Amino acid sequence: IFYSGLTGTAKGFATQLEDQIKAVSEAVKVKQIQVLDITDYDNEDLLTETSVCVFVLSSYNIEGPLDWFTKWLRDIRYDFRVDRIALNKLRYAVCGLGDSAYGDEFNVASQDIDKWLGQLGATRIYPLGACDKNADQKTQFETWAHQFVSELQDSHSLEYAPTNIEYDSEGEEAEEAEGEDGSPGSGDEMVDLEDMGNMAAKLKAAKQDPLNDQPKEVREMVSPMLHKSLTKQGYKIVGSHSGVKICRWTKSALRGRGFCYKHAFYGIQSHLCMETTPSLACANKCVFCWRHHTNPVGTVWRWKVDDPKFILDGAMENHYKMIKQLKGVPGVKAERFQEAKTIRHCALSLVGEPIFYPHINEFVTMLHERNISSFLVTNAQFPEAITNMVPITQLYVSVDAGTKESLKKIDRPLFRDFWERFLGSLESLAEKGQRTVYRLTLVKDHNTEEIDNYVDLIRRGKPSFIEVKGVTYCGYSGASNLTMANVPYHVEVVDFCKKVIAKLGSGYEISCEHAHSCSILIASTDFKVNGEWHTHIDYERFFALVKSGQPFTSLDYMAKTPDWAIFGTDEAGFDPEETRFYRKNRK
Repeated sequence: IFYSGLTGTAKGFATQLEDQIKAVSEAVKVKQIQVLDITDYDNEDLLTETSVCVFVLSSYNIEGPLDWFTKWLRDIRYDFRVDRIALNKLRYAVCGLGDSAYGDEFNVASQDIDKWLGQLGATRIYPLGACDKNADQKTQFETWAHQFVSELQDSHSLEYAPTNIEYDSEGEEAEEAEGEDGSPGSGDEMVDLEDMGNMAAKLKAAKQDPLNDQPKEVREMVSPMLHKSLTKQGYKIVGSHSGVKICRWTKSALRGRGFCYKHAFYGIQSHLCMETTPSLACANKCVFCWRHHTNPVGTVWRWKVDDPKFILDGAMENHYKMIKQLKGVPGVKAERFQEAKTIRHCALSLVGEPIFYPHINEFVTMLHERNISSFLVTNAQFPEAITNMVPITQLYVSVDAGTKESLKKIDRPLFRDFWERFLGSLESLAEKGQRTVYRLTLVKDHNTEEIDNYVDLIRRGKPSFIEVKGVTYCGYSGASNLTMANVPYHVEVVDFCKKVIAKLGSGYEISCEHAHSCSILIASTDFKVNGEWHTHIDYERFFALVKSGQPFTSLDYMAKTPDWAIFGTDEAGFDPEETRFYRKNRK
């Protein structure tokens, strides 16, 4: 346990941590513990160190005892002659002690050391701690230390798992440049030309096989090839037809760099949200789908059906595993990491159509029984399923076009009666008692000029809210001809919304924005109480209403929208408590 400081506080905390580890000796087997001033340690020994190393470090905006170690570590981090995985035998955790009065320099040395150790191949056991002298520093350290010791009791926590090493940069540009699925291409499999003859022979033999006329066993939705493709895109496959994935906003939230638009619009914190789907199959092949069309499609369920509890348990288990892996990401905040171990929200979206799953009602009910809110997105091709849905925290319908012709062009639906199904879904939505949302994805030169048609559709479905978002360009996939020229600017999205409001006449207004996501929220004026917007959700109230078994409406669980989320404010929907991250040369 290394410590560094001028006043003795760091040494006292290091000794306290030593006592805490010894107190759990039955659960944590330790051969030897040594508490050491970092100035008494030969820095070069760190290159061969195999002990678990904890750094309790005080940071100052003046010259201090930590400076020599910091300079040495920075030098080897940026020395091209040093092996990229020079510290791959090291397992570590860092807790910084500082004074927030220093502003941007608060704990900066601890942050750098934590980051550089990871970039040199060391395995981060627990996220960086940040204890503020201007707050209750002792309690903050005790909380961090308790969580660190608890992590040690997990036998897997000490396994070597070096973070992905970005040596030419800080790794930020590559991360931000990824599409939302983190994949640059479709992942489609191809057959070599010389193998086509063998494949043709096998197909011919299969057609002649008399066994082909016999009833077949119900097959699984996820084939080995599909499993490989989706896994490559970052999915964890659950059972035979479900999946879960970590959103990039989860990583951002864990690092204190902001939440997705749902935080501004509805009060969701991204690191508390699980993104999953109980059905990887879809009835559309939308041109802007960032999943690159590697998933199955169909109009009827023809696959094996997994139990809803099995799916939910598997999704949560895999979500928590992926969260745990993020402790190695530089900048992850210890308190956010702990909070992320309790799922509070579930976004039923990703690839596929969740309402397609035959037991979707049982699945959603189980979410609510565990006090997990539900945000379900459907593509408006299953009107009966919408009618039969149990109460949802918030039910979305994708409204990607205003006319039959443009909907066919953009969504490329499989149903022949897709337009009738689309209109029927909107009418079913109008009958729901809970919060409903139209999700409009604007694609320049495709669907941005159909103002009158959108207005007619809004009047038909009477949604509580209308989310309007510019399309996200995720690179060429071979399945879509979209380019960056089809991506609207935020001002263009705002202009579109103002035109829709003007055509509607009354009943709806622009309430919120999240400029970072190029997103605008149009809300029913029912949610404007005494001149103040109430687009956020009282989640505890929603769970109580569901458990009561009594009828309720969307107005029964609304909550006030914070000022920074309101349209037209300087924050533009970015929570001022978060730290805005700018890519280099983009500020």
